[in-house]
Amino acid sequence: MDFKLQHTDPKSSARAGEITTDHGKIETPIFMPVGTVGSVKGVHFRDLEDDVKAQIILGNTYHLYLRPGLEVLKAAGGLHKFNGWNKPMLTDSGGYQVFSLSDNRKLTEEGAMFRSHLDGSKHLFTPENVVDIQRVIGADIIMALDECPPGDAEYNYAKQSMELTHRWLKRGVEHFDQTEPLYGHSQTFFPIVQGAGYRDLRTQSAEFIASQNREGNAIGGLAVGEPTEVMYEMVELVNGILPKDKPRYLMGVGTPANLLENIALGVDMFDCVMPTRNGRNGMLFTSEGILNMRNEKWKNDFSPVDPNGTSFVDHHYTKAYLRHLYVSKEMLAAQIGSIHNLTFYLWLIREARKHIIEGDFAQWKEVMVKKLTTRL
Repeated sequence: MDFKLQHTDPKSSARAGEITTDHGKIETPIFMPVGTVGSVKGVHFRDLEDDVKAQIILGNTYHLYLRPGLEVLKAAGGLHKFNGWNKPMLTDSGGYQVFSLSDNRKLTEEGAMFRSHLDGSKHLFTPENVVDIQRVIGADIIMALDECPPGDAEYNYAKQSMELTHRWLKRGVEHFDQTEPLYGHSQTFFPIVQGAGYRDLRTQSAEFIASQNREGNAIGGLAVGEPTEVMYEMVELVNGILPKDKPRYLMGVGTPANLLENIALGVDMFDCVMPTRNGRNGMLFTSEGILNMRNEKWKNDFSPVDPNGTSFVDHHYTKAYLRHLYVSKEMLAAQIGSIHNLTFYLWLIREARKHIIEGDFAQWKEVMVKKLTTRL
């Protein structure tokens, strides 16, 4: 993987760059639609490429490991061949899913023991075997195993968790460097900064992660319950330490406004289930604000879903019709909402990049954030 930093905004830390992988180029900043089990819920890859204009999608190691399983993925020749997505992919290590299974997992020095949410069977993730699993999945960018503490974690717990993540990282780096990709394309290994909402821990973790000298770095353990202001504070702190010549990936974030604020702090890569999850439930993000498509006010509104939108669904369907679909619990409603939101997220990130290159990102962001948080 190669990263070229192309532009920096003069009045913020926002950056525009380009990541090159064996499956293609990615213009940054970038948002990655989440394809947990190898699919972005309700959205054809044709629409992801042509309409949403996604450049990279994310898969989940935990879910893909359990189903369809490694035998199927290896026999298919990896996830790219299995699902037909020919552009870059990233897989997370499953650490967040293990964190969310707090009642069904146990952490030890060896790794994370957990029970499957599907059938209760017992499994062990170690720093080494999550590398092996992600080798089988075959994503272009793969993540280190980490522990993701809750947003309100006490200091001692957060410290011990961070130290365990660092020890796991050393093992993961060593194993990654001793193994090879399986399908003829290169893979890149990102470590993850932890430390909850504590400045000294985040500083220590960012310094340790930077010292590993990998091709890119991630920031984890944010947007997990802590106040938004704490997230921004930690991101600004960490990005002041992580190397400027490598991409920075903020995991699991967030709302459109979150994206712009974190771009201003120097983040290059994002992923989040919000556009598809909220789209399935009738919440649409637009350049003028947020629409709740279940509201009675849209019942007789025959205007386009989003006159400013760049997706075909924005102009082909009316608000009244889309509300009808949601109220009727039609599958098409979830598809339209998901395509709209994803297309909007990718449009927003392209606009951010354009304004970074033009040198007026900071001013544009202030105007956009106010609009993005307005309820229509």
